[in-house]
Amino acid sequence: MVKLFTLPVFRVSLGAAIAIAGALAWGGQHPRVEASSHREAPLIADDPLADNTDLYAFRDPNNAEMINIIANYIPLELPQGGPNFNNFGENVRYEIHIKNGKSSDVNKDDITYRFTFTRTNEDPSTFFNIRLGKQNLKATYKLEQSLNGGASFTTLIPAGPVPPTNIGPRSISGAAGLGAADYNALITNAIQTVGTMKVFCGPVDDPFFTDLGSIFDIGGVRVAGSARDGLARKNTHTIAMQIPISTLQKAGKTGAAAANILDSDYIIGVWASASRPALRTLNADGTQTHTGDWVQVSRLGMPLLNEVINPVGSKDAWNAKTPYNENPVTEDYLSNPELGLYTAEGAGYYGTAVPGLAPLRIQRATLVTTTNPTGYDFANTKNGVSALLGSTATASTAFARVADGGFGEYLLRTGKPRSVDLLPIFHTGVPNLPPYQLSTGKAVGNPLSPGKPFINNFLPLIDGNPLAGGSVGGDMLRLNMAVPTTSRNSAAFSSEGLLAAAVLGLTVSPYKDSPNLEFIPNMDGFPNGRRLEDDVTRIELQAVGGIVLAVIGFPFEDNARLGSEIAFTTNVEKNDTLFKTAFPYEQSPWSGTKVQATVTSQRTASGLNLQPAPVRVAQNYPNPFTDQTTFHYEVGVKGPLTLTISDMTGRLIATVMKDKMHKPGAYDFTWRADKLGAGVYVATVSTGKTVLQSVKLVHQR
Repeated sequence: MVKLFTLPVFRVSLGAAIAIAGALAWGGQHPRVEASSHREAPLIADDPLADNTDLYAFRDPNNAEMINIIANYIPLELPQGGPNFNNFGENVRYEIHIKNGKSSDVNKDDITYRFTFTRTNEDPSTFFNIRLGKQNLKATYKLEQSLNGGASFTTLIPAGPVPPTNIGPRSISGAAGLGAADYNALITNAIQTVGTMKVFCGPVDDPFFTDLGSIFDIGGVRVAGSARDGLARKNTHTIAMQIPISTLQKAGKTGAAAANILDSDYIIGVWASASRPALRTLNADGTQTHTGDWVQVSRLGMPLLNEVINPVGSKDAWNAKTPYNENPVTEDYLSNPELGLYTAEGAGYYGTAVPGLAPLRIQRATLVTTTNPTGYDFANTKNGVSALLGSTATASTAFARVADGGFGEYLLRTGKPRSVDLLPIFHTGVPNLPPYQLSTGKAVGNPLSPGKPFINNFLPLIDGNPLAGGSVGGDMLRLNMAVPTTSRNSAAFSSEGLLAAAVLGLTVSPYKDSPNLEFIPNMDGFPNGRRLEDDVTRIELQAVGGIVLAVIGFPFEDNARLGSEIAFTTNVEKNDTLFKTAFPYEQSPWSGTKVQATVTSQRTASGLNLQPAPVRVAQNYPNPFTDQTTFHYEVGVKGPLTLTISDMTGRLIATVMKDKMHKPGAYDFTWRADKLGAGVYVATVSTGKTVLQSVKLVHQR
């Protein structure tokens, strides 16, 4: 997997890239900052069953004619959170919305998928969730489809099964429980097929990853070894769909029929929502009655927009609206994001107050020339490049006036500097026009000249005309389905998505050697859709810091700044477990009886005369495993650690870590065991001659 800050070719070329002051262009859409949308608004934080936490849309890596859309709900589920474990809620409409441009009405969905759930108690005489082959709070779902903006619906699946929570082996596989072969068998049996479409609803490992605890502590970024994935060993509930491209494409075309890999006819916008009846009545007998019109209480398109772009006073109202009727003030928040205050220095800005974001500094005086002696300033409330509106240099670019075929009035706004990058990324997608093209083939120093086509997910919502009234945009996760996939096994695959593709396209042969359109690895990554592996927290923070502006031709004033922005990391760069290699791709949920031990290294001994444990090792995952497995361990005391693998007779098989010094913190270590024979093994963590902990491994061939 490629990491941008380890690409030697790119590191060598940083100075040259900045020196050409405008020859770089990136056509990627780029969002804002932070974690994903868990508990993102005051009201929905009180209603977790309807809280839409994450949304993903990506072309299938195994079948190029399929698109995977995944909407997750219910944040921060504890695997051991019984006896009434989380499940999809009754009296909630969970919906996935598709806009593909088929309808001339830009104010409604072209396709809507609606899921409603029903719960049944099979054995109300017990407090256990599962006992003797019966399950309480057992959920099934009805899937309906609308092709006319929600005016009418057709049932596709009348009673789809939902696997239970992964309570533990006695409940799932034991004779006193369900007697299943294992939990994965329950997932396989729950996958439903409608024609060539697949559907799965149920609990999974939460695939999102970031250091929630540190980031929400006023933008803290912990150093490597101390950063912790706030979603580690947490579950969520997923609605996963694998849908043919021909179903989603507005004219019913297959993926193979695309004219090119940036074909505009293959762009879709995806958003998800949850709605509840307007009135809930609490009855004297302990029951509830739900009546009234359905009211939307949660929605999600691009990750984090409502979480960290909208201020707290606007969040609940935003959740109640759709992308088709958003309050125009959202565009103001995107054009002057609050986090922009912490990536700038000087009077009125607070960059020095948030040390963790110190590597990220927005451009304050870029492209200084004799005719523009102060350059362009992209700090909040400054004018950015709005002075270019109406310039002859903008002809045939996205910056041209609407009357001349561009969107200049929308992109170039006085006093709203981020309307040129963050605004289109979130609200319209990015067109295949300069300056949103790579610099290969561009005139040196002119970011507005034509370059190498790179991105096209432009899907405006009001006739493509920002002067027609209202906004042309709305928050959706936009995906060009014509873009090929990057193999997950490729050395070029990167969790840094389109930013990684930009680096390859600008600095690495053969991509940088030709101005012609061609596939560059990771063009299928965020923010062109969103893959499960994409590190959206890092990408979005870099975007707020000005990296997108830099690569489209507005360089940082300091030649070293681009390097520090590219190298920036939150030190949580991947999920805490592996993803599956087939639908639904998300990993099985954590078991309530095997989940990691409490993080002792975060505890204090104040007043209790306690000391943190030297190390705690969680059960490796997956287990059993075939080719590789991951160990999660938490260190409470600084010191050297050794990790060995032995067979059940005590014979040493491998030393996978020897006297490696560790600071207090949480760690993950993935071990490949391709040549290991099938059997049961023991992994032992020790320091010096002292054994700290052992766990059993089961290897299958």
